Amino acid sequence: MSIWRVLLAIFFPPLSVIGKGCGSVLIVFLLWLCGWVPGVIAALVILNNPKN
Repeated sequence: MSIWRVLLAIFFPPLSVIGKGCGSVLIVFLLWLCGWVPGVIAALVILNNPKN
């Protein structure tokens, strides 16, 4: 996880997970619409997942 992805996850979470698949982008976007904090947390969790 690079520093650029982390900064992007903080400022615009859906854009930071664009390489992880359409489902991830959709989930993060919906959480981001509900509130900034849930979107950021979801984006950081998806970016920090060692499986992908």
